Amino acid sequence: MKRVPPGILGYVDHDGARGDMEPLLILHAVAAVLAPALVRRFGRDAFLLLAVPPACGFAYTSWIALAGVTVESYHDWAPVLGLGLSFRADAPAVLMMALVTGVGALVVLYCSRYFAATAEGLGRFAGVLVAFAGAMLGLVVADDLLLLYVFWELTTVFSYLLIGHDPASRTGRRAAMQALTVTTFGGLTMLGGMIVLGEAAGTYRVSRIVADPPSGGLVPVAVVLVLVGALSKSAIFPFSMWLPAAMAAPTPVSAYLHAAAMVKAGVYLLARLGPAFGDLAAWRWTAVPLGLLTMLLGAWRALREYDLKKLLAYGTVSQLGFLTVLFGAGTRDTAIAGAGMLLAHALFKASLFLVVGAVDRSTGTRDLRELSGLRRSAPWLCATAAGAAASMAGVPLFWGFVGKEAAFESLLTGRPADTVVLAGVALGSALTAGYSARFLWGAFADKPGREPVPVRRTAAAVFLPPALLSALGLATAPFAERYGEAMEGYTGTFTGPGHGTHLALWSGAPVPLLLSAAALAGGALLFLVREPLARVGTALHVTDSGRVYWALVRGLGRFSLQLTGVVQRGSLPDYLMIAFVSLAGVAAFSLLYGPTSALRPDVVLWERVEQPVIGVLLVATAAAALRTRSHVVLVLVAGLTGYGTALLFLVHGSPDLALTQFLVETLSLVVFVLVLRRLPLGPREAGPRVPFGARLTLGCVSGAVVAGAGVLAMNARQATPVGSLMVPAAREAGADNLVSAILVDIRAWDTMGESSVLVVLALGMTGLVFLRSHSYALRFPQDRTGGETRTYWLAATLPPGQRAVIFELVARLTFHTVMVVSVFLLFTGHGAVGGGFAGGMVAGLALVMRYLAGGRYELADAARVTAGVLIGLGLLLCTVTAFWGMLAGAGPLDMLPADLGVPLLGDLHLSTVLLFEVGVYVTVVGMVQDVLRSLGAELDRRIDEGEDR
Repeated sequence: MKRVPPGILGYVDHDGARGDMEPLLILHAVAAVLAPALVRRFGRDAFLLLAVPPACGFAYTSWIALAGVTVESYHDWAPVLGLGLSFRADAPAVLMMALVTGVGALVVLYCSRYFAATAEGLGRFAGVLVAFAGAMLGLVVADDLLLLYVFWELTTVFSYLLIGHDPASRTGRRAAMQALTVTTFGGLTMLGGMIVLGEAAGTYRVSRIVADPPSGGLVPVAVVLVLVGALSKSAIFPFSMWLPAAMAAPTPVSAYLHAAAMVKAGVYLLARLGPAFGDLAAWRWTAVPLGLLTMLLGAWRALREYDLKKLLAYGTVSQLGFLTVLFGAGTRDTAIAGAGMLLAHALFKASLFLVVGAVDRSTGTRDLRELSGLRRSAPWLCATAAGAAASMAGVPLFWGFVGKEAAFESLLTGRPADTVVLAGVALGSALTAGYSARFLWGAFADKPGREPVPVRRTAAAVFLPPALLSALGLATAPFAERYGEAMEGYTGTFTGPGHGTHLALWSGAPVPLLLSAAALAGGALLFLVREPLARVGTALHVTDSGRVYWALVRGLGRFSLQLTGVVQRGSLPDYLMIAFVSLAGVAAFSLLYGPTSALRPDVVLWERVEQPVIGVLLVATAAAALRTRSHVVLVLVAGLTGYGTALLFLVHGSPDLALTQFLVETLSLVVFVLVLRRLPLGPREAGPRVPFGARLTLGCVSGAVVAGAGVLAMNARQATPVGSLMVPAAREAGADNLVSAILVDIRAWDTMGESSVLVVLALGMTGLVFLRSHSYALRFPQDRTGGETRTYWLAATLPPGQRAVIFELVARLTFHTVMVVSVFLLFTGHGAVGGGFAGGMVAGLALVMRYLAGGRYELADAARVTAGVLIGLGLLLCTVTAFWGMLAGAGPLDMLPADLGVPLLGDLHLSTVLLFEVGVYVTVVGMVQDVLRSLGAELDRRIDEGEDR
């Protein structure tokens, strides 16, 4: 791996200091969760408390910068797969950390007085804003491509929620959906490229890929895929349309997401990967032309906007194109210019967005045609905007001038391609100066024939953040050379020595200074002819990119609707037939073209005499199901096949699997019966559309394909089976039950993921069955006296004619015993047959028994805690267990044992496995209750009230 010179903020390899960055991310997460409660308690003053997490992040960032070392941290997540929580704060990361945390703290402070005290949804907004700050912080410090992608998509989701903050605004909802669609498309494309890069490099660590980049093969394709994600995130053409539309968001969101944070993510990714792939033609010829085109188009559009916020939005698109040109060029000189412009842009653009918010709040409008006289009524706000706009235009002594001077100098190579790019950048800079002057004139100048706009007093919390950012753009410019020296650790990783471009108030080179003067003069000329220029722009305007986007969306919607009408006919038998035929087709293709001749299947027909007997009975039962026409009988016959499978597990020596299969099959039968109450009990009137012979043949072929695929897969194994490693691993985990050790120790991640999937499926199924809000509440009727439905053994009974007294007595007498058995299975699962899932199923069946005996009111009495609370609590316990190991210095989901000596009881072995099992147990009970609530209690209510007849 190549070595590079360290420096303050230096980019060093493996010599960095150890430091945990996870506490900062956890602090943001906790603050986001507590934000709604804090807002309810303190109102908008809660933003003052919520500014603490990003402020702490800025303090930590300042310490890293002053220490002059790269801080790294790594925690194993899934060591076998090479996955881990890898964070790294090097030069570009520290720069972005400073912007994300510093600007973030000021924006959160700004919110404390920007929003009215009675604003709706303020708690939700505060939580999402702080969560976004944490996700953005995680993105810039992530040193793993897959981890970076996770934070990347989190910022996408949170930005969607922030842009669509006002649910009553159709414009906001459409803008949020547009941003989500475009950036998600880019993110998924980028993920494909990241996977190819990671596999080609043999690692997903960003620092290692940059130090030793892969080459050849599919690497150029992967680079282009990654560029698609980066360009879509930073609103580069042809993905520019979402950013101006996102101005429907509250102004603090625009100042943070669309000036200092989210839109910088794509540019930041270019900066991170530029040293590795900047010399590839696919990189340069994709990023530079698109960036230059975006710079010119965005600036041109800004010259004819009348909404101050839209003007800044198109200006942001233009500046992002400028940054893309600099980092996309892939040289040391353009990289140092890009680092300067990245800092300058965040300072002046965040300040200007916040100024627009202050203007809007104090005057009630953002239309520059209506604003007049603010330079006298709000002189300090005008001065703040003038400083930020001067930096944006590239006026000397400001950071914007430093960055543009360096950009001009970096492109003075004499190569024809660089000369063309230089001309485009100079033209874009002139357009930038023009719309900067137009912004100042439109917001603060006296308009002829228009009275000064009345201005309300601006709160200090609204004025100070933009004023500070604007002042920093001037006060820190003299330290540009020191800043450039600090970034040498990063810029030195680019190939080639360059020609000495550096950051300074004036580099001493005359040509860049002349280009800057020409850009300012051109901007002044454009401002003087602003009205004719706006008319020319309107006349040349052909179409709007937003209209093109929505036309494509509508066209895709019509196509998908037509395609759905062809393949989705609403018939489950048709879907199954298509699936089985496709399965048979895949098998036939594999037999014809696959290397099956080299396989020697070693098949054992049976090991115990019970196995073929049960197998024959299963085949006979399945064949009988083909001839059954009654829904109820068909369900029972299908249930028999499930019980037969449980018997096969049992005789094969797998009592855990047999118990689980038996419990699941029993609950499935109950669910089927609950649903079938709304269907005729007799035989189906119409016969099956597919003949019996065809169904039998297709079933036999499908069974043979699945069985054959399993046999061939097992006999094609080349590596050593992992089964031989399971027993030692179970002993190491302190488990006597191998199955339980696999579920909660060895493959605990699978169990946690499957629990989440089951919850989603259960909630989705029950939510789609009945779309009623009050159907989710189990409660007694208000006029219930208890005299008519109360018994000595149940809290409620079924109506007369439906009661079964013996069943009621059995339910009452056995309920508590069954619950004790479920708890017993929960506690014994790690050493014997049982576990959290089996115990939860037994407890769920106890609730089923109470419901079947006494109806929905009896279920309400038995299940006093709602299903949602149980499911949430169960998943929370599983998640807490996942992070418990990390807090103890181990890996996620590492189960921590503890042996205690208890008087009278002796030695007691405890483990966090029990907490995980309790989480699974509670989750399963909640899911069963949710099914009973929707398919049982709600259906009973509808039957009683005569609905859906």
